[in-house]
Amino acid sequence: MAAVAGFIEKIKYRNEDSGYSVLSVSSPDSDEEFVLVGTFPVIEEGEYIRAEGTMKVHPVYGEQLSVETYKITEPEDSVSVQRYLSSGAVKGIGEALAKRIVKKFQGDTLRIMEEEPERLAEIKGISERMAMEIGAQVQEKREMRDAVLFLTRYGIGMNLAVRIFRQFGDKIYTIIRDNPYQLADDVTGIGFKIADEIAFKAGIRADSGFRIRCGILYELSEAAGQGHLYLPQSELFSRTASLLGIPADGMEEVLRDLAMDRKVVVKALPQGDSAVYPFSLYYMELNTASMLRDLDIRSQEPVEQILEAVNEVERSENIQFDELQRKAVVEAARSGLLVITGGPGTGKTTTINAIIRYFERQEAEILLAAPTGRAAKRMTEATGHEAKTIHRLLEISGMPQEGNGRKESDWSGMHFERNELMPLEADCVIIDEVSMVDIRLMCALLKAVSIGTHLIFVGDSNQLPSVGPGNVLRDMISSGCINVVRLNRIYRQAAESDIIVNAHRMIEGEPIDLAKRSRDFLFIRQQDPQGILRTMLTLIREKLPDYVRAATAEIQIMTPMRKGPLGVETLNRSLQEILNPAGPGKTERELSGTLFRTGDKVMQIKNDYHRGVYNGDIGILKEINTFAETLTVDFDDAAGIEYAYGDAGELDLAYAITIHKSQGSEYPAVVIPVWQGPRMLLTRNLIYTAVTRAKKCVALVGDPACFYQMTANTRELHRYTGLSEMIRELYSGIDGTAAGGTAAGGTAAGGTAAGGTPAGGNRG
Repeated sequence: MAAVAGFIEKIKYRNEDSGYSVLSVSSPDSDEEFVLVGTFPVIEEGEYIRAEGTMKVHPVYGEQLSVETYKITEPEDSVSVQRYLSSGAVKGIGEALAKRIVKKFQGDTLRIMEEEPERLAEIKGISERMAMEIGAQVQEKREMRDAVLFLTRYGIGMNLAVRIFRQFGDKIYTIIRDNPYQLADDVTGIGFKIADEIAFKAGIRADSGFRIRCGILYELSEAAGQGHLYLPQSELFSRTASLLGIPADGMEEVLRDLAMDRKVVVKALPQGDSAVYPFSLYYMELNTASMLRDLDIRSQEPVEQILEAVNEVERSENIQFDELQRKAVVEAARSGLLVITGGPGTGKTTTINAIIRYFERQEAEILLAAPTGRAAKRMTEATGHEAKTIHRLLEISGMPQEGNGRKESDWSGMHFERNELMPLEADCVIIDEVSMVDIRLMCALLKAVSIGTHLIFVGDSNQLPSVGPGNVLRDMISSGCINVVRLNRIYRQAAESDIIVNAHRMIEGEPIDLAKRSRDFLFIRQQDPQGILRTMLTLIREKLPDYVRAATAEIQIMTPMRKGPLGVETLNRSLQEILNPAGPGKTERELSGTLFRTGDKVMQIKNDYHRGVYNGDIGILKEINTFAETLTVDFDDAAGIEYAYGDAGELDLAYAITIHKSQGSEYPAVVIPVWQGPRMLLTRNLIYTAVTRAKKCVALVGDPACFYQMTANTRELHRYTGLSEMIRELYSGIDGTAAGGTAAGGTAAGGTAAGGTPAGGNRG
């Protein structure tokens, strides 16, 4: 066993989650310097460490002490104390001041700093206020180290333990003893499972009310991640009982307490069960319904006058609109709220352009937006008008909004500058690809649209719903209250494309002849995963680039699944080794469970408003800097985006992506493996979404029987949402009947939320 004692000169590397660090330590008794590696919960440069372990020789970095036990100790002599204080370990104390302090107090220096900090004011250059601040720092360091060591015994990572201490201070000991589940309520990064592990170690009973409460909130959060806005009470209790391993008895009382605490809203359902919403999602949905109703103002502008303007657009643009497109322009002019829906090739873009030209002639201010950067770029190219992402349109800001609860502000870390207090300055707002918009983003958008503005939503309701909670486009259409124009005519040029023709056949349930020779819809039969992979590689490397005049990197492989032999994870590992193998001059590093290599095709997998890159953006990994510990990625519209190693979890390999991640994007060619998998994933709207991402050619590779099973599987993962019903209820309050012609059934939209107020007409 070897031993080293000395000052920590530099922390060369540190993983803030695990605490694993590489330290450079110098001995005060000699000029010798040592490298220590190991796990250190709380460590700072300048501190004095005594460590024991095994001395090993690393093939690259040389001799290192692999630390098994260590102790941070206070320096024992005046020289060591002065060196410690001069290191910057205590903010506000530099070399000169450290020398004066030690000269005054000698070996009693550290005790005085902790127990009698007011005496530091006896030193020239230290005020009473500064003296107390130094004392508070020293005390906090000791308390933090004790608390972090305490929390790590419960399996909490170092970085998270520090955040917990800074939030709760010395109250953390009481919280762990009495109710560890409070951590899940108040601290981002701690969910039910971590809190439950802590509670188990702390001896909390399995049927504790605190545990049931946290379990219910966890299941509602999980449901939101699956797209649901609420869960029926019976299903919620069943899920929670399964999670906790206890009977559902007693959960009703806990649910009532959650409603009283404004954590949930319980609303009666017509079939006798109750809907249980997370509090914030209920009011987002209700406010969305209310704001849609408020915006839906019908004008009495003469149709003839609008049609004359449309005729002028036709003459000036040398184009002929069909009856439905003309109707869409008329409805856009006469309605405060309009939904335009239709499949590929039905003229949605032409209709958007017609509406833009109409409003231009009225000298109206027009704003265009879409949910993703790629969709906004396509909209700009198709219309000649600048289109932004909805987030940029609403002017996303990097500071949490005041008044938000910790968890809600931490959820996004952002707020929108454009809202009901500072609405968008526009006469007409057109939003494309609305099927991708979840309830959170829709609610934020509607807050920023003034009553009297023409708001036009465009989207394909047959595509996959949003990744986030809700099914907004379909709910608006199915309510029967909102003005909808359905484009269903396939235009001649589009009708020449088998991609478009077959996409419509899928939706109509009509048979598709996979044996037919086609220029843009190819089906290549293969009977095993390895054969499918080989064929896909041949397509993207040899056949398709010249055929569609695109680089291999621009051709996208899409798959329904993450797991399995043809899932994203397996495909990306295989494709990386074939398309971007290791070689001289290529740096690689495994981060967050993924091996990254210079030249890799990567995808941003979450919205990052600070860097200006968004979920689904694809780029090339240009550099891995092992010294600075950074990755640099060039995206289509943002070059040189830098990530610290710790942020690598925002990136994933993108040689293959899930079909869900392709929403809002188009590619010159798309290659899709067609193979067995979970029936819930192999659905008609999934394959429809994938096929319609291709501009010039789609190639499906695999088993025809599996393809036909997908196109016949109309089962979609049901989402529990109440928007359609809420819209009907609110519209029925205007004239006693819903726009669809029947009285709106169900319960009042207000629901049950102790202390809460139904949104009604509130746009806040």
